[in-house]
Amino acid sequence: MSLPQIGNGDEPFIGSEALAEGTATSHQLRTRYRAIFPDVYVARLAPPCARQRIIAAWLWSRRRATIAGLAASALHSAKWVDDDLTVELLHANPKPPPGIVTRRELLTAGERQLLDGRAVTTPERTAFDVGRRGSLLSAVTRLDALARATGVKADDVLDLAGLHRGARGLRHLETALDLMDAGAQSPKETWLRLVLIEAGFPRPQTQIPVRGPDGMPFAFLDMGWEEWMLAVEYDGDHHRVDRGQFASDIQRLERISQVGWRVVRVVADDRRADIIRRVERLASSVR
Repeated sequence: MSLPQIGNGDEPFIGSEALAEGTATSHQLRTRYRAIFPDVYVARLAPPCARQRIIAAWLWSRRRATIAGLAASALHSAKWVDDDLTVELLHANPKPPPGIVTRRELLTAGERQLLDGRAVTTPERTAFDVGRRGSLLSAVTRLDALARATGVKADDVLDLAGLHRGARGLRHLETALDLMDAGAQSPKETWLRLVLIEAGFPRPQTQIPVRGPDGMPFAFLDMGWEEWMLAVEYDGDHHRVDRGQFASDIQRLERISQVGWRVVRVVADDRRADIIRRVERLASSVR
């Protein structure tokens, strides 16, 4: 009898349970699997993905913990979570193995839900946690991803925060929530938006539709200001190395320019001061 399969490899499992149930032998545990956490195994074939690490950490708790923080965000389908993340659990055990961090924090009614039979913090509680920790850029990036995946609203998170008035990082959370924007499609877009805000520009709108003569949108701009017809877009490496993408970008930019938009294109090598100068130059001509 084989262990249950998932699309990207074997589902993590508790070794002692598999031995007791006869679904694996000691020899198989040694040769086909490896322990990612004490008594929790995954297939040897490939490094575990984020989802496998999260499930394995929850199994390590003997299914008692609530998955929280960035791990919960990943299970809510938020992007930009690294496969080697440290899994955060709300759990009483104060001595987790490397790769897991446990916290003993209050969960009020309605802050936990079941996803595939596993206890996970709700999107609102997850936002409350990820928005209180790390740098401001990190917090906003994680909130952007969670908001894009779940539609979580800042006001709902602030209402939840009112139930935890003594918690650490509440002021940090309020600042991060004020900057949260579900329109960000990459961490670099979040970074670029914060650069513009910190430079004193009005808060840019994200995912701005550009409409053709028929009134239908044919493109969406990363961010910008409709009143100025000025957009700022971040071009990742795939825009440069993929020839098909490169040709498509040229055609897209020509059509955008034809309807009156001006676009500042930003790449990884651009310095912050240069970005601000380029945007300021175009903005000053239309103010």
